[in-house]
Amino acid sequence: MSHAGAPVGGLLVLVDPVARRLDGESVRIAKDVLSAGAAAKICLPDSQEEFARALARRGHRQPVIVGDDRALVRAVGLLHRERGLGEGALALVPVGPVASLGLARSLGVPQSAVTAARAVLDGSVRICDLLVDDSDGVVLGGLRIPPLRAARPSRPSVWSAYRSLVRTLTRPAAAGGAGAGHHRLRVEADGVLLADVDQLVEDVSVRIRDDGGPAEVVVRTGGGGGAAGSTVTVRAKTVTVSGADFRYRADAAMTGPVRRRTWTLRPGAWTLTLPR
Repeated sequence: MSHAGAPVGGLLVLVDPVARRLDGESVRIAKDVLSAGAAAKICLPDSQEEFARALARRGHRQPVIVGDDRALVRAVGLLHRERGLGEGALALVPVGPVASLGLARSLGVPQSAVTAARAVLDGSVRICDLLVDDSDGVVLGGLRIPPLRAARPSRPSVWSAYRSLVRTLTRPAAAGGAGAGHHRLRVEADGVLLADVDQLVEDVSVRIRDDGGPAEVVVRTGGGGGAAGSTVTVRAKTVTVSGADFRYRADAAMTGPVRRRTWTLRPGAWTLTLPR
């Protein structure tokens, strides 16, 4: 880490609309602490579109996101797509339910709005790695393709149910129903095949490591027919998953279904202000 301190250009304090609705008191405290310690422009967008426009007009101000994990990921994604991640450090004042702040905790962001706001003013910069996929999406902490029984959409539509029925009727059945609940996926890490579509894949996870270096890739396969499964763990800079439609959880959000996705590690792609 390197010393940061209050930025010369001042702060752009972007308050996520969800945070404002859920915990107005924590938002007020964060604004008061930040405004008292630095020149701060406070933005209260009412939608994600307004959030994006305000971030794009930041000028030389350091962006400070007041919100949960999703707000932080959204900001990093927007800056990545406009190639602005290298311009300076981001900061986060976490506001939201405990369950929505797991990524923030893992990155070392204080859970107290007061402590986090003070760290923005007199903290240090942590250099962070990033996973970028082939659709320009970003992952700050990790991703997982969960077992099929846990990957169903929360609001299944008639069309998705119809597609599932068609796939069930047209896909060759595994002996004894051994494939139930498993994926049929091809998983490659730095070009090395870890699993193929003729195997039963339970789940796949990719995690950015705190100590730097390649990401950790874990593939769990099911044995089927009563046989024991296996777990393969490797380190890799690029991971490609393909096969039947699959959904995956990237940080705080579920994405998909997709049939192919490649994630590439970008070392030192962004910086985050944390307590010294």
